[in-house]
Amino acid sequence: MLDTSPLTAVVERFADRLRAAPQSRLQQGAAAVALELARELSVRAQRLEGSGPAREMPDAGIFVVGDQVAVAGLDLAEALRGAAAAPEAAAGASTASSASTAGDGTKAPSVILDEAVRLVEQADVRAMR
Repeated sequence: MLDTSPLTAVVERFADRLRAAPQSRLQQGAAAVALELARELSVRAQRLEGSGPAREMPDAGIFVVGDQVAVAGLDLAEALRGAAAAPEAAAGASTASSASTAGDGTKAPSVILDEAVRLVEQADVRAMR
């Protein structure tokens, strides 16, 4: 099973920082950066789940972006665990999950996980500088 704890840890840390941020910081761009991140994480989760055309996360206001980042990040973590388990169940611990790409040319869950962690870390730096 894919360990998504690095993603959940960085997502929760950023979400907590957003929830504790003063209104002025959120208005100065932190909320916009966070919403952009939440939307990207949400799209990635929906792609992994194969749930049809991606739905865009709505702008629910600056005081909700911490929760939106948390929800989108945790959804992506769950989708990654599911995607990593699928090839293993089908091929009996297939090596596809450790390769940089799956056989059909899509990125392996571990690669998507690493990218998502970097996205969250970069958004945190941009939002809280």
